[in-house]
Amino acid sequence: MKINIFLTSILFFITTFAYGQSPVEKGLQSINTETAQAHVHFLASDELKGREAGTRECRIAALYIASMLKSLGIAPLRNDYFQPFSAYRKERQQRGRWQIHPDSIAQLTPTVHQRIDLNNVLGIIPGKISNEYVIVGAHFDHLGIDCTLSGDQIYNGADDNASGVSAVLQIARAFLSSGKQPERTIILAFWDGEEKGLLGSRFFVQECPYAENIKGYLNFDMIGRNNKPEQPEHVVFFYTEAYPAFARWLINDIKKYNLKLTPNIRPWDRPVGGSDNAPFALKNIPIIWYHTDGHPDYHLPSDHYDRINWEKVTEITKASFLNAWNLANKKEYK
Repeated sequence: MKINIFLTSILFFITTFAYGQSPVEKGLQSINTETAQAHVHFLASDELKGREAGTRECRIAALYIASMLKSLGIAPLRNDYFQPFSAYRKERQQRGRWQIHPDSIAQLTPTVHQRIDLNNVLGIIPGKISNEYVIVGAHFDHLGIDCTLSGDQIYNGADDNASGVSAVLQIARAFLSSGKQPERTIILAFWDGEEKGLLGSRFFVQECPYAENIKGYLNFDMIGRNNKPEQPEHVVFFYTEAYPAFARWLINDIKKYNLKLTPNIRPWDRPVGGSDNAPFALKNIPIIWYHTDGHPDYHLPSDHYDRINWEKVTEITKASFLNAWNLANKKEYK
């Protein structure tokens, strides 16, 4: 009897505490290190052979991400979770960039050319406003295998960019855990072909019929390493300079929720370089981009799971969920 009374008291306390939390606090509580580790461990495993765009292993990564969205109860943006597209370029001796625009493809196809078939993975959390969108995204491809390397030949890409994928998946779950429907519709985007020239994000923006209704894009690319060992809380926060509220949100939330981050805040007039933020910035869509700077294992086979700073990944995911919450719910960003 005493045990039953004790258990009932504990359940009452837990229930009361949970009901006392705000929706955003419920979302934050769902973000944890163990989930980040599980996602990165799978995506950066040797079995996925570096997830090079266009390979069987990259398609397995896409299937894994789609299955995670489905398990959360997040609907696909389209009829299914995949946005297929193809990229073309000149035959390999002539080199050249991969092309996705119909005009460029029309010029290439009469000649000897290469082609790869790719898939973005897209999910949706419907908002109260169905025609205003916030996109949270990260690329999931990496560099594959180089069989000519001596020793380790697999570019596992734990930081680049399994770490970013883990953040988007946790943010998706956090929105659902909040128990509150966002004001704007949220698109969860996982880009294919980033390492071959931002192909997935470029294709999405190129084909998007509602680009003018995208109110913000939140990007992750490499959020799991220490640029300097003595600065384990360092994170770079790029944002569109015309929206100073983005920096205020981060500074205020770090203080309010005691997040262990020391941000290097870098406003940028038009943040077009480096990652999947570029196609959105070129459309004058405001962006936020999290990055933890370069490290000695960048684009090398040594970008392994066991070198990730897991506390940093978790803290960045929490901070960016709060950013996404504001992007989805605030009327104005100025």
